[in-house]
Amino acid sequence: MPLDGITVLEVGVFMAGPYATMQLADLGAEVLKIENPAGGDPVRQAGPFVDGASSPFARLNRNKKSVALDLKSPDGRAAFRRLADHADVLVENLRPGTMRSLQLGYESLRETNPRLIYASASGWGQDGPLATLPGLDIMAQARSGLMSITGTDGGGPAKIGVPVCDLVCGLYVALAVTAALRERDRSGEGQYIDVSLLESGVSLAVWEAGKYFATGEVGGPLGTAHQSQAPYQAVRCADGWLTVGAITPKTWLGLCEVLGLQALVDDERFGDAYRRKENVTQLIPLIEEVTSTRTVAELVAALDRAEVPCAPISDYGEVFTAEALTERDFLWDTTDGVRQLGSPMRLSRTPTQRNAAGPALGADTRATLLAVGYTNDEVDELAGGQS
Repeated sequence: MPLDGITVLEVGVFMAGPYATMQLADLGAEVLKIENPAGGDPVRQAGPFVDGASSPFARLNRNKKSVALDLKSPDGRAAFRRLADHADVLVENLRPGTMRSLQLGYESLRETNPRLIYASASGWGQDGPLATLPGLDIMAQARSGLMSITGTDGGGPAKIGVPVCDLVCGLYVALAVTAALRERDRSGEGQYIDVSLLESGVSLAVWEAGKYFATGEVGGPLGTAHQSQAPYQAVRCADGWLTVGAITPKTWLGLCEVLGLQALVDDERFGDAYRRKENVTQLIPLIEEVTSTRTVAELVAALDRAEVPCAPISDYGEVFTAEALTERDFLWDTTDGVRQLGSPMRLSRTPTQRNAAGPALGADTRATLLAVGYTNDEVDELAGGQS
């Protein structure tokens, strides 16, 4: 495994931190999920439930071990510090300052483990005017500008359907950690990593930044349409919707031929993708006058033959049974029979780990502490002293 031999401590709740360490676990790191004995990660209480266990938790925390420690107790903190002395990476996504208040911040832990890579994920970053405020995904989508361009013109605000700021923040944390591990190979030293949901969300605004810094223009919601080219959006069909991206001369010609709209090829209003965008309110009705009389399946087949980029809009029932995913073995079952989403990272020699679903709370506490020098009696005493 690419990260075989790397030990990661996770003090994570909900999404960003756990999603980051899920990536590291998939790549072979040993991830020790540190949880409060009184309930653990709140995602454990998120339904739906299968045999009493949270289905989302089982997927977000796959390939990890659960260690139950009360970090508010002196003995729990002492055990955590001992684990941190043996760890390569620590990932946390508590509110900024929380770990420092527990005397478990980076500066404290690096005194005894200077090789430790310590990553913090938060809503707004570890400093700045917003740092102390609670920061959830929807707030980050709002402040990052993402919600201002999501939805339809004239409609109410809409967020992206998945917690995209949480997820992208987690991916950036995982990327930064792997970069820091590579740098540590040269320097022998760890470092501190600060990743925020806000900046993760803003980093996605590539087209919007290009427009604003070039022209001062502020983008708005476009529904399914592209910011600057057309046709690149969903169009109505007789039995649903189809997305199409005919923005090159070849694909535009192919679309017109499939739809019997060859006359549009010589229409100056639609001479290139940018002019088509300028006149999109005239263009799309002409396209939908044809597509609305034909089925999605019929049009997908015809457009595929013409090599025009297109796709039906699938719901997740269709996605999770799609031939395109099942034939590539993307979906898989854990050793205890829990269906999982695969990792998009496909490494030819060292494929990602496919092991167990999210662990039971505290399932690995004893074995983990014994490995760093605790005795069975000391583990029993620690468990008895935790609230």
